[in-house]
Amino acid sequence: MARQLTKLGFLDAKKTLFMLCDLQEKFRPGMKMFDPVIKNTSKLLQAGKLLNVPLVVTEHYPEKLGHIVKDLDVSHAKGIFPKTLFSMMIPDVQAKIDELFGSNLETVVLFGLESHICLEQTAMDLLKNGYTVHVAADCSVSRTQDDRKLALERLQQYGCFVTTSENIIFKLMKDKQHPAFDTVRHLVREPSVDTELSKL
Repeated sequence: MARQLTKLGFLDAKKTLFMLCDLQEKFRPGMKMFDPVIKNTSKLLQAGKLLNVPLVVTEHYPEKLGHIVKDLDVSHAKGIFPKTLFSMMIPDVQAKIDELFGSNLETVVLFGLESHICLEQTAMDLLKNGYTVHVAADCSVSRTQDDRKLALERLQQYGCFVTTSENIIFKLMKDKQHPAFDTVRHLVREPSVDTELSKL
C-alpha cells in the first residue's frame, strides 16, 4: 500500500531524500533563470531541514567548477560529493543512501542543473533502481529554456512527477497540525519566484 501511495505522488518525509545537483557558482553566468532558481532552492532546502528530510549534494568537477553557491545553506547535508559522471548516482552517493535508509528509501526529490544532462541522467538511474522521483522544476535550470522545457517533458514521460518546490513542501507536511507548520509557513508566505515555467 505504501509503495502504491508513492506512485500516486504522496511524500513521506521519513522515506524521502532531497538530492541537490551541481548548483555551483561557475555556472551562474551561463544559466538562464539561475538567480530565481537559487531563491526557490533556498526555500526548499530550508523547508527540508525543518521537516528532517535528508539532503545529499553533488558538485561537478569542483577542482575547476568550484563549489555550491554561497546563497544556499547546505550545512545540514549528509554529504557533498565531487563527481565527473553526469549522473549523481556515483558509488559514494549510493553508499550514503544505503547508510541513511537501508531499503526504506521510496522517493527522491531532485533539483539543480542542468535539467537535460545531470538531472535527467540521475532521474533515469533512480527510476531504474525503483525509486519514485519528484523533480522540482522551479529549482532546476539549463543554459537554454528549450533544453529545460524538453528535459522536463522527457522526465515526465519517464515517470517522474514534475512539480514545484511549494507543492513538495506541502505534500511533506500534509497537515496544518504538523509541528513545523508555523515555521515553514513563514518560508512560503511569499510566492515562489517565477522561473517562466508557464512560458515553456
